[in-house]
Amino acid sequence: MTETKHKAAESAPVTKDFDLQNSVHKAEDFYFKNKNVINIALLVIVVVIGGTFAYNKFIKAPNEKKAADMVFHAQKAFEKDSFNLALNGDGNNDGFLQVIKKYGSTKTGQLSKYYAGICYVKLGKFQEGIDQLKDFNAGDQLVQAMAYGVTGDAYMELKNTEEGIKYYKKAGQYSDNDFTGPTYLFRAGVALELAGKNDEAIAIYKEIREKYPQSNEGREMDKYLARLGVVRE
Repeated sequence: MTETKHKAAESAPVTKDFDLQNSVHKAEDFYFKNKNVINIALLVIVVVIGGTFAYNKFIKAPNEKKAADMVFHAQKAFEKDSFNLALNGDGNNDGFLQVIKKYGSTKTGQLSKYYAGICYVKLGKFQEGIDQLKDFNAGDQLVQAMAYGVTGDAYMELKNTEEGIKYYKKAGQYSDNDFTGPTYLFRAGVALELAGKNDEAIAIYKEIREKYPQSNEGREMDKYLARLGVVRE
C-alpha cells in the first residue's frame, strides 16, 4: 500500500505551495519574535568556543607545565623505590599526592594517580592503591591495562579473589598485545584455579595458547593444561 501511494505522488502535478518570498518573511518574523532567545544562544556558543580556547591557552597549558615541574622529584624517588617519599614528598619537594590534589585534572595529575596507586600497593596499603588506580584514566591502552593488572594484584593481596580475577581479565583483554595480554590472562587463570574454577581456568589457558603462542606464557600453556587433565592430541 505504501508503494502505491509513493507512485501516485510521483505522477501527481507539482503545485506551487512553496512561496519563497513568504518563507523569508516568516523566517524574519520568527527571528524578531524570538531574537532575545536566539541571541543569547549564539552568545553562549561564542563564549563556550572562546572560553575553551582561552582555557586551553591560559589555564590548561600552564597547569600542565606546572604539574610536570612539580612531579619531577616524586618520579625520581619512585625510580629509586622510595615509595613513601614518592607518595608524600619530604616537606621541601612534593609527592604524587600533592600533585593530584593541585593538578589532578591534568595529564600529569592523572599519571600521578597511577604512580600513587603503585606506591600504595608497594607499601602494603592495598585498598588505598585500589582507590587511586580506579580513579586513574590513562588514555593509553597499555598503561590502562597495567593499572587494571595492579588493581587485580591488590585485590588478591586482600584475599578478594573474585575481584582479583575480574581485574586480571580486564587487564588481559583490554589491550591486545604480547605483554599485558598473556601476563594478566595467566594470572587470571591461576586465580581461577585457586578459586576451584578449573573449567574457567582451562578456557583462559586455551585462549593464551591460541592468541599468544610466541609469548613466554603461551609456550607454557600445555604444561598448565595438562595439570588440569587437558592434553593436546
